[in-house]
Amino acid sequence: MDAPDPSRLRISDADRHQVAEVLRQAAGEGRLDFDELDERLEAAYAAKVYGDLTPLLADLPGQSPQLPAVVSASQVQPRPSAEVGAASRYDTSFTIMGGQTRKGVWEIGASHSAFALMGGVDLDLRQAVFAAPVVEITACTIMGGIDIIVNASTRVVVDGVGIMGDFSQSRDRIEATLDAASPVVRVKGFALMGGVNVVRKPMPGESRRKRKVG
Repeated sequence: MDAPDPSRLRISDADRHQVAEVLRQAAGEGRLDFDELDERLEAAYAAKVYGDLTPLLADLPGQSPQLPAVVSASQVQPRPSAEVGAASRYDTSFTIMGGQTRKGVWEIGASHSAFALMGGVDLDLRQAVFAAPVVEITACTIMGGIDIIVNASTRVVVDGVGIMGDFSQSRDRIEATLDAASPVVRVKGFALMGGVNVVRKPMPGESRRKRKVG
């Protein structure tokens, strides 16, 4: 009996996450632009067999996929490593009666200050480059809102106060997958007649894949 073709074997969520991490690293190094990253991430999370993942890494130096593993653990470098300095860095987010959004591939340092007065700030850390293993975010809002989004592999500590408002972590939208290498995000500050909310969500494109499967 002939051996099964490895490229037609079904993949796991762990395989998809590994390939997604390689793609995010390549974007941080400038090898992929943001549109290409979004397209490939969506394709990675929609993949069903190893053969679907192979083309996503074929043109990236040093990332030749090996079936059936596609990528080995040694190929997936922990952040921040080579990514630091390749993406735009923001240490503050500030708005008055307006809005400011940080999303996609961007670098966040060991500390970040966010302030919203009668406006909103969105900090999406799912694809962010962490320049330090522990990031402290000081989030303060007055009659406004600050939303912080993390992925499954980020550990979160929320330690703020709501004054006639809310400062909390919402129910996870995806199960946390934490280990010793998980970065830590500490959120402190206050919400005066406003809200600071931290929520764990799937990676961009991943929720669409799960809806299709469902």
